[in-house]
Amino acid sequence: MAIRTKITELLGIEHPVVQGGMMWVGRAELASAVSNAGGLGILTALTQPTPDDLRREIDRCRAMTDKPFGVNLTILPSVNPPPYAEYRKAIIESGITIVETAGGKPQEHVDDFKSHGITVLHKCTSVRHALSAERMGADVISIDGFECAGHPGEDDVPGLVLIPAAADKVTVPMLASGGIGDGRGLAAALALGAEGINMGTRFCATVEAPIHDNIKQFLVANDERATNLIFRKFHNTGRVAKNTVSDKVIEISAAPDAEFKDIQPLVAGAKGRVALETGDLDAGLVWAGQIQGLIHDVPTCTDLIARIVADAEAIMRTRLAGMLVN
Repeated sequence: MAIRTKITELLGIEHPVVQGGMMWVGRAELASAVSNAGGLGILTALTQPTPDDLRREIDRCRAMTDKPFGVNLTILPSVNPPPYAEYRKAIIESGITIVETAGGKPQEHVDDFKSHGITVLHKCTSVRHALSAERMGADVISIDGFECAGHPGEDDVPGLVLIPAAADKVTVPMLASGGIGDGRGLAAALALGAEGINMGTRFCATVEAPIHDNIKQFLVANDERATNLIFRKFHNTGRVAKNTVSDKVIEISAAPDAEFKDIQPLVAGAKGRVALETGDLDAGLVWAGQIQGLIHDVPTCTDLIARIVADAEAIMRTRLAGMLVN
């Protein structure tokens, strides 16, 4: 048996499981493994230093899978923004058919992608933003609950409320994201009105994730309390794993006169990359969600997705059905 939803039909995938775009992690090794396992793998455009490097990474991923995969393009405020239009052009010219967008003011990019027949998934952290993205032309909304890694927004609404609240108003298919890492999460997401799930942190703890094993074991060892919320003071909240770096960021930010420049050296993305690649847990930030508390092993992507789908099917077919009485 299999779980068929609007997401599997729209994206041409076997299972309603999507790997979110993650900086330094969304490379061909992981994306191809997720796609080969029947989900949707996603490359992260800005992990590649130039648009031409992205073209080569797309080619490399195509050599590793003949299944659908997508590319993430995240639009972030920056003093020196990357050449987003050139990355967008590389995505379009490479024949990518599915793009995950995130961040603010993506209209220009969404319009261009849509004009080339590309299916757009947009990540949102609130119902109002989801409705705005739908009006903008997004084909799929990935709704991120407060439990998620990365930027959960400023509303602090967890998935158990946010997913059905969005499902009540959004008309395009939705992916549930944040705090999901097993079959229970998939079954719950479907029950709450989503058509599939998007996972980030859980896919970091897989054999194929291109990060150091120390990081994977760190995620396995952590529990659901092992995150810090940083940047709250600056209204750009981020959820990261607890380590000496994020603890220090919290400490410095607590000062009444703290400014972002006081923590900037600690939170540089290049330092986070060092942590992921060398396994030095204190080299930089490690972005991870509360789902750490439900990560207990480091399987292959094939084993992980098969287990999630099988467990969700068993929950829907056996456990829940067994509670029904005439």
